[in-house]
Amino acid sequence: MLLRLLPDFTCAVALMGFGGRGAPRALRRRPKADQIAGASRSEASAASAAPTARMTSAADAFGDRSFAEGGQDHAAAAADSEGVLSVMRLRKSYKMRRIIEDVSLTVRRGEAVGLLGPNGAGKTTLFYMISGLIRPDAGRIELDGHDVTRLPMYRRARLGIGYLPQEPSIFRGLTVEDNIRAVLEITQSDKQKRERELDALLEEFDIAALRRSPSVALSGGERRRCEIARALACRPSFILLDEPFAGIDPIAVADIQTLVQHLKTRGIGVLVTDHNVRETLGLIDRAYIIHAGRVLTQGTPADIVADAEARRFYLGDDFVL
Repeated sequence: MLLRLLPDFTCAVALMGFGGRGAPRALRRRPKADQIAGASRSEASAASAAPTARMTSAADAFGDRSFAEGGQDHAAAAADSEGVLSVMRLRKSYKMRRIIEDVSLTVRRGEAVGLLGPNGAGKTTLFYMISGLIRPDAGRIELDGHDVTRLPMYRRARLGIGYLPQEPSIFRGLTVEDNIRAVLEITQSDKQKRERELDALLEEFDIAALRRSPSVALSGGERRRCEIARALACRPSFILLDEPFAGIDPIAVADIQTLVQHLKTRGIGVLVTDHNVRETLGLIDRAYIIHAGRVLTQGTPADIVADAEARRFYLGDDFVL
């Protein structure tokens, strides 16, 4: 229900850190009639009002002078946490019911971590708190040693936390290349460098042949590759993948597994939540199993499968990788 309130524009632009006035040129272009087929009126009006801004420093992004003026102690603490997304003792309640209770976890750059658990365990609430969709009642979320707990999603995105929702977040009224160019116009001011980076991303994710295709015509796997390429135009350190295997065919499953491995080789940390446990365990380095709002167990996929509590409350006795 929460994500249904977010139009394509919010998922694809606001979540990637755009704020302020003006709009990328790619979003201001009027698409051809055959390209805009399938795009809703709300998407078109949202895109026409797309805001934009660039952060000039990490201190601006955090909105905290201590980031810039914290001295040697602050710098030393930050160095110890460099390249780490940390969640510490998060709590969340709804109507006096505790949903999340003292959950802690870490994700490092270059690794893929799963957030798994049965329905109603609290993993979706936890994932939304990490992404910034929901504010925790207590606890702390840190990026490279700096507190981002109270920052909205778009400011976390500026600092390097990318988010790809389960629902399509592509601009369906734009071509493939203009989807990516819309972000590059924010992150890269030099036009020649921008076009080179666009070409590189199109080639890297094997969508160069589709660059002038209307994105509404893409298959599920092609759309996901375009969304990830666009997310990388923001140069994130971490990407949160929400239900990447939902509603896709077996070929697309293998495609997404390959994409996650590619993100790891780029040095990007990936946090994945999904109900397809076998597919998820097949691509991650570590996993946290959430049950009744707490971390039931954690470890490598082999550790998880061998864990008696994980089998009892989540996997079942007959589960095999």
